[in-house]
Amino acid sequence: MPEISRRALGALVGGGAVTAVAGTATAAEAAPVERPFKARPVAASGRRPNFLVILGDDLGWADLSSYGAPHIRTPNLDRLARQGVRFTDAYSGSATCSPTRFSLYTGRYPGRTKGGLAEPVGDRSQGLDPNHPTLASLLGKAGYATALIGKWHCGWLPDYSPTRSGWDEFFGNFGGVLEYFSKLGQLGDYDLYEGDAEYKDLRYYTTVLTERAVEYVGRDHSRPWLLNLNFTTPHWPWLAEDDADTGAAIAARIRAAKNKAEIVNALNHYDGGSVAKYTQMVESLDAAVGEVLTALRRSGQEENTLVLFASDNGGERYSYNWPLSGEKFVLLEGGIRVPTILRWPARIDGHQVSHAPNFSPDWTATLLELGGARPDSAYPLDGTSLAGYLLRGERLPERDLFWRVRANRALRRGDWKYYQDSDGKDHLYDLAADTREQADLAPDRPELLAELKASWERIAGGLLPYPAE
Repeated sequence: MPEISRRALGALVGGGAVTAVAGTATAAEAAPVERPFKARPVAASGRRPNFLVILGDDLGWADLSSYGAPHIRTPNLDRLARQGVRFTDAYSGSATCSPTRFSLYTGRYPGRTKGGLAEPVGDRSQGLDPNHPTLASLLGKAGYATALIGKWHCGWLPDYSPTRSGWDEFFGNFGGVLEYFSKLGQLGDYDLYEGDAEYKDLRYYTTVLTERAVEYVGRDHSRPWLLNLNFTTPHWPWLAEDDADTGAAIAARIRAAKNKAEIVNALNHYDGGSVAKYTQMVESLDAAVGEVLTALRRSGQEENTLVLFASDNGGERYSYNWPLSGEKFVLLEGGIRVPTILRWPARIDGHQVSHAPNFSPDWTATLLELGGARPDSAYPLDGTSLAGYLLRGERLPERDLFWRVRANRALRRGDWKYYQDSDGKDHLYDLAADTREQADLAPDRPELLAELKASWERIAGGLLPYPAE
């Protein structure tokens, strides 16, 4: 039997697309076998692509059948992966909702901005400075139409809003969580808006967002566009479309709450949910994405639309993260490694898998380059554009991927990861051999540990300090 490389083994452990989708696709759809990524250099048409960026909320790395979930069926996202590139070593910009969104919208570490220090944004005093350039504002200057549909979670009115940060249109919720039917959010009030005005719709939220996204991509656009489509699914409370009664009970607890803690406790839904319910939610997310992609195809824009799907951080509670350890809130792999899929038929072949490490700010830099937009020199990006790698076959430059949260620190260089836990103990892992982060090599490689730690300290030294708690 031929020797299997560590990288190849990692792909198998991560759930090869063909194996994982067995039973959910025909043999013709599943073939050919997923192959290592290789760019397809072709002459550019001169037409800039549309960008459809879809985020799941608290979706774990292995929650898709194409990433190895044995009990969740996600045929639409699996098909998207077959039609493009599935990334095995892609990361969110942080381990919670708001900081990752800050990093994606700005292309910078969350700690570059005051609002990004909130983990996550929890009240009206925090948010993304409207004067800070964003993916939307920079693409807008380059001639793009821009819209954000779904979860914003980068601040509330009156000071913060997508329409104050470069998006032409906004339809969605400002907060980090809401009850899916009543739309009551973490501040206890109604949280579904069109622009800056409340929009009344008491149907299941995933359905409402899907309809809006279908309408947007189906328009007769006169210029290239960016749509950030941010679902709240499968974030708690654990509600599917047939759970209106459970949603009403949660809404009643929110209305009766005497303080913010009681509101959040109701939304956390600690007394509800199950693996089966979570599965139902993920599968509803998959169906929603399928509807939007069908609308895109019918509009005639599929060929030259770059679709990027990812999660805002790792999963929690009912998520399936195997073989990763950790979950949302921590910087172990399970908290930050996320399913990530890219499709762009005009320029990138399908049935491919990439092991290139990347994180949220890289995609900001990539979309800006592909859209012909210039970053603002006063706000230098922390991400590295993947355009050369994806389109021209260039090697990614060696760089460190950096994360900082209050309780943890982490840095990845190649296959090596430096991690400091909440007790302040330093760890060193070889992710190629130990994706689960169980074999701590810090005692065996003290010089490498010191080198990676020093790099982390240099980067952290340029960020804003956390305010005293």
